[in-house]
Amino acid sequence: MGENPLPADGGRRLVGTRRLLVAGALGVLGTATALAASVPAGAAAGTLGAAAAQSGRYYGAAIAAGHMNDSTYVATWDREFNAVTPENEMKWDATEPSRGSFRFTSADQIVSHAQSKGMKIRGHTLVWHNQLPSWVGGLSASDLRSAMTNHINNVMGHYKGKIYAWDVVNEAFADGGAVGTLRSSVFTQKLGNGFIEEAFRAARAADPNAKLCYNDYNIDDANANKTRGVYNMIKDFKARGVPIDCVGLQSHLSSGSVPSNYQQNIAQFAALGVDVQITELDIGGSGSAQADAYRRVTQACTAVPRCTGITVWGITDKYSWRSGDTPLLFDGNFNKKQAYTAVLDALNAATPNTSPSPTTSPNTSPSPTTSPNTSPSPNTSPSPTPPVGGACSATIETTNSWPGGFQSTVTVRAGSSAVNGWTVKWTWPSGQSISSLWNGTQSGSGSSVTVSNAPYNGSIAAGSSTTFGFTANGSAATPTATCTSP
Repeated sequence: MGENPLPADGGRRLVGTRRLLVAGALGVLGTATALAASVPAGAAAGTLGAAAAQSGRYYGAAIAAGHMNDSTYVATWDREFNAVTPENEMKWDATEPSRGSFRFTSADQIVSHAQSKGMKIRGHTLVWHNQLPSWVGGLSASDLRSAMTNHINNVMGHYKGKIYAWDVVNEAFADGGAVGTLRSSVFTQKLGNGFIEEAFRAARAADPNAKLCYNDYNIDDANANKTRGVYNMIKDFKARGVPIDCVGLQSHLSSGSVPSNYQQNIAQFAALGVDVQITELDIGGSGSAQADAYRRVTQACTAVPRCTGITVWGITDKYSWRSGDTPLLFDGNFNKKQAYTAVLDALNAATPNTSPSPTTSPNTSPSPTTSPNTSPSPNTSPSPTPPVGGACSATIETTNSWPGGFQSTVTVRAGSSAVNGWTVKWTWPSGQSISSLWNGTQSGSGSSVTVSNAPYNGSIAAGSSTTFGFTANGSAATPTATCTSP
């Protein structure tokens, strides 16, 4: 089949062992890929994919082509899940083992099957320091840049129109150390820190309709240095018009290591104007403790409108890279575990997602240099900041613009006392209109805009802030906003 043999760790290779130790220490295709069969209002869905679809989300699994000869494995995948991530089959060593020579046989097997079942497909992964063919390491800087762009173009081009979201860059940040430290790799050594931006720009050009994600592990704690580094990068990218649509939280956890601020973490990324996808979920443990951990993660996602889906890293403990930790929803005999029921119940209890993420917007900003530009783009023009007097204040900032539209972030800040619920109002100067909104609820229409808090971000401590965002039609505008609190 032309596929690299699967490693003994079930697909994550040596990096997985390091990841697990750290975790323990810390405690488009929209219409073309239907989510699942619809479920009558008020009825509980009986499978994970169908239950997730009720709130507009997906529930997927990582699949290995090498296990597709196991009929129970495939039957469970088909029955329970409405999305898929190929485990190893789309990685660089599998798709381009020698320079310029591409092979897609095993990945095509997974994609073809998923398409026949109407599943969403996540592409994993385009640029990663691991599982690189040996020829990449010997390239000069100019050759490496050319090879990286060519790899992105060919792999994304092969699957153009079939992939819902791509993990464009994977695990680029270092564990530990100062905020924003990238791991040392062939990419940082020869291309500098700007390689991430270059990869995202190349990916947007290769497939303008696929969602482009940054994916990493140990970014589950909202306050961890690694998390803050990724957060700052995405904030900078959004401010400068670098194309990025989503962040992937791998969430390789244990029953006792789900951070208490996990939902807050999802919300803070969503507030930047990107989707959040839980991309490689597995939670070591058993029984009620494992079930409770899975429930907490699922509820955290469904509480944030821009958390669009969850993928578990495998179907059965039998084939898991962490098989000794029994981390998945089905045991080694494909029996449903307590964790399965906890997830299904949490998905069925989720309210419909009424705040869809914005569609991919055109990118009109300049091409990058090899070093990140941390200065604001000319498109970034904050509106005047009202004095923080009274209950709350609001500031509108344009973070991106293109012909006929723009994207903005609104910061809502509490004054000298805490805020419990807020409403922001402004008037458009020349006929602008919101096309999509996240982390807030809009009421009214026309030139006068009113946005109130979402269920999860109404409480703001004294002197603190929260944000919501939107894309809008018309020329970029930053009207003065007012904020009131009950």
